[in-house]
Amino acid sequence: MMKLFIAIFLMISCLYAQTIQTSGTVISDNQKVITSKHMGYIKQVNVTEGSYVKKGDLLYIIDSTSLNSQKNEILNNLEILKNNQDNLYINLNRYKRLYKDDLVSKYDVEQLELKYNNLKNQIQIVKEKLKNINNEFKYLKVKSPIDAMVIKKSINVADMAIVGQPALILTDMNKLKVKTQINESDLLNIKSAQNVKIFIPSLKLTTKGKVSAIIPNIDTTSHSFTIKIDFLTKNKNIYPGMYAQIDIFVKDNGNKNEQ
Repeated sequence: MMKLFIAIFLMISCLYAQTIQTSGTVISDNQKVITSKHMGYIKQVNVTEGSYVKKGDLLYIIDSTSLNSQKNEILNNLEILKNNQDNLYINLNRYKRLYKDDLVSKYDVEQLELKYNNLKNQIQIVKEKLKNINNEFKYLKVKSPIDAMVIKKSINVADMAIVGQPALILTDMNKLKVKTQINESDLLNIKSAQNVKIFIPSLKLTTKGKVSAIIPNIDTTSHSFTIKIDFLTKNKNIYPGMYAQIDIFVKDNGNKNEQ
């Protein structure tokens, strides 16, 4: 009788060892935090939380009043400098002719040449400022870098857009994975491309998956590793943050089922 009990116990233990059961969360492996590269009041917002956007879609617009004012000031300054340059060029050529006739000194000519060259440098600096201002205008229209869903919106019309401050968070719904933690003691039994069963209770969805990444930086507090799992969505409306139950098949018995 004792031998039978031990045999049953070993059989159950063996079967249990074939599967590691854990839980995790659906995540997107391609999430973008959208920030402003120019400070200014927000003039227009084209999305809400839950909106789907395509790559290149206009997300929001920052008011251009401040830039327009700066650009006009630079253009006016540039026009004045160019007029001064034209007048100085005429005087310089006149002095050069007078110098040939020995009517002005070489020093006078050199002083005009110095002023002319200084003016050229000033114009070059102002042109560089104009170029930078023109580049700033492209940051006023913030566009989506990916096809995605807006999962967080932190801006509204008339808010001040702050450089580097998150305005929107976009999630690529075509790059969904399940993320979970694995005990250090189980790590030897887990390999890349290992077969996994995923169950998402809120959708009553059972589907297949494979281990796609094993993150080597161990959590020294819980002694666990992070793994990511690719899975079949079966065209269901699955969203980041959903709870998932996971069975990781340690032993396949040679059965190589593909997704």
